Amino acid sequence: MGWLTDEEQASFTPAERSEPRTPLPVRMVASEEYAPVRQTRKQRETEARLYALADAVAPKLGLSRRRFFQTSAGMAAGFAALNGAFGPLFEVGAAEASTPELARERANALSGQFIMDMHTHFLRDDTRLQNFVRLRESVAAQGWNPNLSAAGAQTIEDLKFDNYFKEIYLDSDTKIALISSAPSDIPEDWFLTNQQMAEAKAKVNAEAGSVRMMSHAIMMPGAPGWLDDLEAALALRPDSVKGYTVGDNTHKDTARYPWRMDSDETYRGYEKMLAAGVRNVCVHKGLWGRGGDARFPHLAPHARVDDVAKAARDWPQLNFIIYHSAYRLDDPDWALAEFDRTGRIDWVTDLAEIPATHGVSNVYGDLGQIFAQTLVAQPRMCAAIMGTLVRGLGADHVCWGTDAVWTGSPQWQIEGLRRLEIPEDMQRTHGFAPLGTANGAVKTGIFGGNNARLYGVEVPTAQAAVGGDRFAAIKADYVAAGATPSNRRYGFVARG
Repeated sequence: MGWLTDEEQASFTPAERSEPRTPLPVRMVASEEYAPVRQTRKQRETEARLYALADAVAPKLGLSRRRFFQTSAGMAAGFAALNGAFGPLFEVGAAEASTPELARERANALSGQFIMDMHTHFLRDDTRLQNFVRLRESVAAQGWNPNLSAAGAQTIEDLKFDNYFKEIYLDSDTKIALISSAPSDIPEDWFLTNQQMAEAKAKVNAEAGSVRMMSHAIMMPGAPGWLDDLEAALALRPDSVKGYTVGDNTHKDTARYPWRMDSDETYRGYEKMLAAGVRNVCVHKGLWGRGGDARFPHLAPHARVDDVAKAARDWPQLNFIIYHSAYRLDDPDWALAEFDRTGRIDWVTDLAEIPATHGVSNVYGDLGQIFAQTLVAQPRMCAAIMGTLVRGLGADHVCWGTDAVWTGSPQWQIEGLRRLEIPEDMQRTHGFAPLGTANGAVKTGIFGGNNARLYGVEVPTAQAAVGGDRFAAIKADYVAAGATPSNRRYGFVARG
């Protein structure tokens, strides 16, 4: 965690040990890639409204507050609380939060929806990554929570596959997930090696009896021997290649190999991808607050999207999927005020305008962290992002990815998109089209259809396969026994 100051580390709390077990987060939960923002006033109001709803309904149902939060009605209550604090952006009936039968009926009707989450993470048992342990040890040493010291050093067990399996395949409607990673100049600080991702995919699909997992290969243009490393990774038959243009995103202060998507050096990698039959290039952009420009000036030029258009124009055979859709992740209220004033969202609007400005059709926007964070911090900002992406890239070029498991099971994000609608005043002012119903064309495409097209998946065939595999049988037994979602998050939150 070399890029975080001691003061910043002292202000963080491991989310899985400290956050309430609410059906959706009540503050920003960050991975170790960026610093979380403190809980906002509106988020505190949402939390209070959610508790009030639970305390009014749960006793009548003979449930504890925690057990109520594990039900479909508890999830509905979360979105009712958001509506109460931020205005009516989410489709949720008044009776849904207080009538488990109604909530369960709705959830069951949508549970078969085909969802491909092409942006997920876990750490395998043999991982060498120690950043998560070190940061947990650091914050525990600050003495803010005596229970942490008593319990000893924090572990990363919750970030390994057994828990990932529960959060992704049992407690969410996700059908296929792609396992990703993040590189580092320090080999032991990679999330997962390319070999480990390939092994994870093979093991999961063998155990499921169908294709339930896809995988990335990570590239680091400009690093010593990177083309040889890429060639070796491509031999593992990844489904796509991913890179971070800022280089080592974990140790930003010492990152040595930032790169551009449109450089001659990177183009040598594209040639190898095409030769190996890999057409999808996933590139991390954004999650870069305004403070990062001054703090990491050597990386700031590489965080923006001004290298996307030329690469897309020069390589029409490739699909460029921009992770997090380049959102800077500034203070959400500030970002919304800027959008209301200018009609633009830093870097997201730049990305969305590339197809029309440059005449390309191979640029896509992945949602990643930006949907999760804005959904609970400032839903109007979330709606503005969705409207901007759909208007500029097209509804068929916006792709589902959640960055789970850092923010826990992705089910609350799935429910968020199912229920979210762009406010009518925003539609009129900015020319945004409505997102439509939970199972309408726009949301169905974003959840699975667009990724299926990119990754060569025939939806009816895949839907039938995952509906009858071993994971489906395990989930059926789990649900029949009374599903118990953990409602935990696994990143970091800011105290105060």
